[in-house]
Formats: sequence, structure tokens, C-alpha cells
Amino acid sequence: MKIALLQYSIAWADPHANLRLLDERLAAVSGKAEIAVVPEMFSTGFCTDRPDLAEPWGGETCQALQAMADKYQLAIIGSLIIRADDGLRNRGFMFIPHGEPKFVDKRHLYRSGGEAEFFLPGKTREVWEYMGVKIRLVICYDIRFPVWLRQEKDNLYDILLCVACWPTIRIQYWDALLAARAAENQCYMVGVNMVGTDGLKLDYNGHSVAYDTRLENVAPFEDYEESTRIVNLSIEKLHHYREVLPLWQDADDYKVKEE
Repeated sequence: MKIALLQYSIAWADPHANLRLLDERLAAVSGKAEIAVVPEMFSTGFCTDRPDLAEPWGGETCQALQAMADKYQLAIIGSLIIRADDGLRNRGFMFIPHGEPKFVDKRHLYRSGGEAEFFLPGKTREVWEYMGVKIRLVICYDIRFPVWLRQEKDNLYDILLCVACWPTIRIQYWDALLAARAAENQCYMVGVNMVGTDGLKLDYNGHSVAYDTRLENVAPFEDYEESTRIVNLSIEKLHHYREVLPLWQDADDYKVKEE
């Protein structure tokens, strides 16, 4: 599975500018990757006090994403602000070429940044299959909560994806948490963060990563680098790794309490 990690700066509160930027970046990886991953809230930046930026699911930005997925023959994964029937959501998405888009809402809302007052939390743990690969998407702050992300004994997913707007001042936690989630779940871990300075003057230095089965980062970025890395993650190699070192068989049985 060839995955493009798109690490770049987001235009603050400007969906049209961000869609133009994304189109340029997707054109550059078309034919080279099967999935393109963009940062959290890619169309606006981490705006937690702008309900006017929310769109309905299936609205203008969703239509543009579907058109780009079709045009470039890429699945596109990220998140954006959605106005649902019951309130606002930080919604993770996967738009598939000529297919039905999938979504999951961010579960854990970062109250220190005002997110818990702005959005409603997601309630479902989704695993999507694409081109024979099982994928789970989580969003930024979710990565701090291992029980929510824990594999069950039958290894429900192969790749754990995390899209984020994670600032430089706390980047050491991002680095540690992504590695821990990869190790404890015996999966590939891909994390995509933004770079630059947002409209609140928060600084972001990136540190997007892709961890292989040996917990080596096969997609290293320089600090503040606006660039794209493409990694080829072998599902056969992952399954062999699980067979040779079947740590998952010793895991504790558990169940996440339904709300």
C-alpha cells in the first residue's frame, strides 16, 4: 500500500485556498500513491470558534474532495468541520475514487483549546477496508487514549492513521505517543501533522511519521518542512511479523463501554 504523507501549512479559515493547495499537491502524487493523507481540519486550520466555516456532509468541500479522488485516482484521508443534524463535528473522512466516502468523528475533544465547547464527540470506532487493507483513522488528541485505539485479539486493522494539528510546544508527546501506539497494536502507524503558524499564532513544526514493523520511521521530515513523502507499506510483511512475534495473542480481553 503506497501512502503519501502531505505535510504543509494550512491557510487560516480559507477553504477555497486550501482546496486549491490540496489539488496541486494531489496532482504531484497521482499515479505514485494509492492513498494521500492530509492534516487535521485541512480546509480551515484548527478553528474552534468559527461555526460559519462548518459545512454539511456532502457540501462544497466534500464535493471537491470526491472530484479530486476521482480525478487523481487517490483515496484522500483527513478531517474537516461538519455541521451535522445534532451539532458540529470534527469529522475524519476517506474519499475513494468513484466510491462511497467514509467518515468517523473525532472522539476526544481537546478542551484546553476550546474544542470540547465547539464540537460534539464521536461515538464509533470504525475500521475501513480499502484495496484489501484494513485502516483505522483517528484525529489528533485521540492518540493520547490507548484503550480507544487498542487492537482486539483478531487484529481488526493493519494501518492506524492519525491526522493532526499538533503544535511545536507539545511535539515531544506526539513523537512518543505515535511510537507507543504502533508498538502496542502491532500495526503500521502513520501520523500527518501541519507546519507553519496558524491564525492563533500557534507554531507547528510537523514531525509527520510512518513507522514500519521495526518501529523505524520510513518517512522522516525535517522540522517545518513543507513536503510530501510516499511510503510503501507491505501488508504481507506486517502479517508475517505478527506470525513470527504473536504478541497480540497474549493481549487482555476487553470491551469499550457503549454510551
